[in-house]
Amino acid sequence: MTTNPTDRKWLGLSAILAATLMDLLDATVLNIAGPEIHRSLGGGTATLQWFTAAYTLALASGLLLGGRLGDVVGRRRMLLGSSVAFTAVSVACAFAWSPASLIGFRAVQGLAAAMMVPQTFGLLRELFPGPELTKAFGIFGPAIGLSTILGPVLAGVLLDANLLGTGWRAIFLINLLLGGYTLLVGRRVLPDTAPSARGSRLDLVGTVLGGGAMTLLIYPLIQGRESGWPAWSFLMMGASVPVFACFVLRQRLLGKGGGTPLIDLGVFRNRSYTSGLAFILAFFGVVVGFSLSFGLFLQLGLGYSPMHASLTALSMACGAFVGSALSSTIGLKLGRRILHLGLGVMGVATVGFLLVLGSAGAGVTGWDMTAPLAVYGLGMGAIFVPLFDLVVGEVRMDQLGSASGVLECVQQFGAALGVAVLGTVFFNAFGAHAGSAAAPAVHAAKLIGEISLGLTALSFLLAFLLPRHGQQGDHGAESGEAALDAAHDDAPRQQPALI
Repeated sequence: MTTNPTDRKWLGLSAILAATLMDLLDATVLNIAGPEIHRSLGGGTATLQWFTAAYTLALASGLLLGGRLGDVVGRRRMLLGSSVAFTAVSVACAFAWSPASLIGFRAVQGLAAAMMVPQTFGLLRELFPGPELTKAFGIFGPAIGLSTILGPVLAGVLLDANLLGTGWRAIFLINLLLGGYTLLVGRRVLPDTAPSARGSRLDLVGTVLGGGAMTLLIYPLIQGRESGWPAWSFLMMGASVPVFACFVLRQRLLGKGGGTPLIDLGVFRNRSYTSGLAFILAFFGVVVGFSLSFGLFLQLGLGYSPMHASLTALSMACGAFVGSALSSTIGLKLGRRILHLGLGVMGVATVGFLLVLGSAGAGVTGWDMTAPLAVYGLGMGAIFVPLFDLVVGEVRMDQLGSASGVLECVQQFGAALGVAVLGTVFFNAFGAHAGSAAAPAVHAAKLIGEISLGLTALSFLLAFLLPRHGQQGDHGAESGEAALDAAHDDAPRQQPALI
């Protein structure tokens, strides 16, 4: 039985989307499922942070290598192979017997995602050449955004359903469906294009140095609090600086010596781009860190069930969906102003959240928080759509691929850093105040809200350093297509920056 070429394209899109959904869902479901898993497996409070941070940190560490492997081995082969690995490790996560085993499996899962996700954009462009790519992204982009914000809701539904007595393990077993679909459909319809850099050498040393520098900073931030901030925690954080310097030096030497570095250091001479990376670090740090801490506040502090917590967070998801939809229609016209508008809305919502906590105190309910959470999601969603294009707005076309890969790594590192810092602040405040379970939790939530407000203000200031318009906003559809061509030719990972 033959398949119509048009049908093959859309089936291919669905396979790519299924692979992407596995990554995005597994990056967010632990915000709700974490406390339930902690009750089941035990362990210290730091394990709640590691359930999420192990995944995002491993993902950030491997993204550049994963993109390069797609060029060397072939994007179709890498997507299908890594989706099988991701699915297999997801099953291992479902059968984890201790916190350490789950954290280890989550790290391997993040590495599998780092090999899988960078292939999606190149395959999309091979399936949808020219103007057709815009139509594909018209479906792909909103689907990604919706799945990202609905991840915690799905976690609550699965935990409440307790399918066949699997409890929290179902949130990982669902990947059997997504991974199986990716493999079965992808093998049939995805294009098997010859690798663009077959035989090129891989910078494994650079990968280890970059991942090591990030780990040296994140690990003591999470584990140091539980250990009483011993001397080794500060030594590790300090050691991250020289290790990162070695990574930069290696990239420079490879570039000068005719080798193939993971990144083109020349892109950092662009001030608006480096400012954009700082913006992404702060923005995704506050968004992901706040989301995790809010889930902990609801379940550990207020005693909500996972389903109750996911329904409470649903207003934020709805707001983010509306914000993304509005931004996709007016974001290109407003340019950089959409970032300031979204951040301003987030700031107002955070102030509203703090006022609700101050007024209701330990008696706060989910209904009390619905309005500020919805407004927060509205502002947050408005930023997702145009952010990627604005950050690379003044990057040269020949550097766009490297700039895109670094952007994605910084995004994931910012997420891991937000989990480490805001999660640690939450547990410090939650455990340092006596009283009822809700009272110290409300105090901790206030502190998280205040820090989030500060980071939102910092992001607002950093946004002034970004270009007024992005690549497509400045030059129209023709330039946007040229940017996509350049990114495809030299990109470790190219897709809109989303959580």
